[in-house]
Amino acid sequence: MALKAVLFDFNGVIINDEPLHQKLIEQIMLEENLRPKAGEFRQLCLGRSDRACLKDLLASRGRVVTEDYITGLIVRKSRSYQQQLAEIDKLPIYPGLADLIFQIRAAQMPMAIVSGAVRSEIDLVLNRVDLAQYFPVVVSGDDIQGSKPDPEGYLLGVDRLNEYYPELRLKPQECLAIEDTPAGIQAAKQAGMQVVGVANSYPFHMMQRQSNWAVDYLSELEFDRIRAVYGQKLAA
Repeated sequence: MALKAVLFDFNGVIINDEPLHQKLIEQIMLEENLRPKAGEFRQLCLGRSDRACLKDLLASRGRVVTEDYITGLIVRKSRSYQQQLAEIDKLPIYPGLADLIFQIRAAQMPMAIVSGAVRSEIDLVLNRVDLAQYFPVVVSGDDIQGSKPDPEGYLLGVDRLNEYYPELRLKPQECLAIEDTPAGIQAAKQAGMQVVGVANSYPFHMMQRQSNWAVDYLSELEFDRIRAVYGQKLAA
């Protein structure tokens, strides 16, 4: 069975914006008269959707709120995120991404994004850095009920790729996911995919232990080698 498609996470894989997200989440907490705690963003938010992150942060303080209330917080945070990005001349896109996309396009493989991020944020970044044309399929936090490590997003990504490319007849086992967090790796694996773990947010040894392939940087990802051994790994 051959590799047919590549699905990317967004925050922490395409754009280096996790510090900004932490800052904005902590700002929301302060506005809610709650004190941020050291390490909790990494524990409860990294690799997960804003909805799951905020719900768990509030629940940990005994706050029970409605889904509409959470939606209001997400909208507020997203507005701040987009305002902050507007002030940055050059967005912090990870080195090696452009070359990797070139290699995947040369192999004539479709690409998708599967992320818990807000769709408007994803669109803003992709358009700013001229990458939107390469990702006709985007699954965002607006499209799914759960959050990574739930595989829902990745399975929806496969469905949408099949809708966009009906001749592909894509199966999850024929997809490669690129992730930077344990939650993301678990989501892709539970969907039936193999995963490249990039050590952008967690140490290399953690990525190596949990993913099928691990790299320190996207520029180290040997895409042709992964393609060559993909069928062997699937058969193993």
